[in-house]
Amino acid sequence: MARRLSSGIVAVIGYLLSPLSWWNDPFINLPLAWLFASLISLASQRLFVPAMIVGYWLTNLTGLFTMARGTAGVVAGDSPPSRRRQLLLSLAAATGYTLLIVLLYVFGVLKPLHALLGR
Repeated sequence: MARRLSSGIVAVIGYLLSPLSWWNDPFINLPLAWLFASLISLASQRLFVPAMIVGYWLTNLTGLFTMARGTAGVVAGDSPPSRRRQLLLSLAAATGYTLLIVLLYVFGVLKPLHALLGR
């Protein structure tokens, strides 16, 4: 029972990080990517946007792997076309958020933490 519960928790965490839950990116994945990019940009300001994009995609990939790990052994009820459509929609949403990251940086809205603190 405890093992099923922990697997379920791992699956939920994976789902929240994965591109399948594109609706929560502004609350989870983008802030995590921003923190990652802020740390990387301490080495060089020029690395902020590339690190933000890499961090964002890493959160999505981590979510997919974590969700797969948590749901191992559980049979999904989706048919193959539905899964394929969901994957395509998820990739489109992730690409859209990637473009949003770039645009927010270009227009000066998105800055690393040390730039906001004046350091």
